Amino acid sequence: MRTRSKWMFALIFCGSVFPAMAKDIVLETNSSQVRLLELFSSEGCSSCPPAETWLSNLQNNSELWKSIVPVSFHVTYWDYLGWTDRFARPEYTQRQQEYASLWNSDSVYTPAFVVNGAEWKGWFRGQELAGVETSNPGKLTVRINGDQVAAQFATSQKDNYKLYLAPLGMNLSSKVGAGENNGRHLRHDFVALNLASSALQPTEGKWAAVLNVNWQDAKAVAVWITRSGSLVPIQAVGGFL
Repeated sequence: MRTRSKWMFALIFCGSVFPAMAKDIVLETNSSQVRLLELFSSEGCSSCPPAETWLSNLQNNSELWKSIVPVSFHVTYWDYLGWTDRFARPEYTQRQQEYASLWNSDSVYTPAFVVNGAEWKGWFRGQELAGVETSNPGKLTVRINGDQVAAQFATSQKDNYKLYLAPLGMNLSSKVGAGENNGRHLRHDFVALNLASSALQPTEGKWAAVLNVNWQDAKAVAVWITRSGSLVPIQAVGGFL
């Protein structure tokens, strides 16, 4: 497990233009909570490949997309070792730093797992993820039509909500030429290729948002809802494209 001070890095927003997809896709939950599993990782960290292998193996888990939605965020703070991780984004580093602040921690590390906004160290002890959540935050429905995504959140709770969407790369690989993993071929799944967000607006007794999304190289998608001003996911949905 590798650590770095969380105050060393600045947030830089990166965006791009995406091509349209060929078919409509609908993803939806029931009202039971689906957990968001985040992995903070880096191609520059020698401790990360085993965690990424574990995450990749979730493709064989019957609970994938049903009760768990995985996302791998690659951070930038190991790039100084000489290998620039092409999947890393400053905003992902910032996301992890904000989690550390939420947990009253003064450092960040990789590999790091987060389940519904809570630090999860069970992977280091060989533990399995906890069972299915029993809370019922509401139903999340996502309709993908080309490069446009329409999301609707049906809940009885009165609050303000925010939507996040990450297009995911699958079966990606890199031959690392420097740093701690020099000479290794690394394979990645569930990699966040971008991160879009939007406030949800109340409409006809539900909450809704529309996003234009970059699907370039994406093979899957993760979408989740938080309360406004909070990092903690309260409902998530995902699937292969």
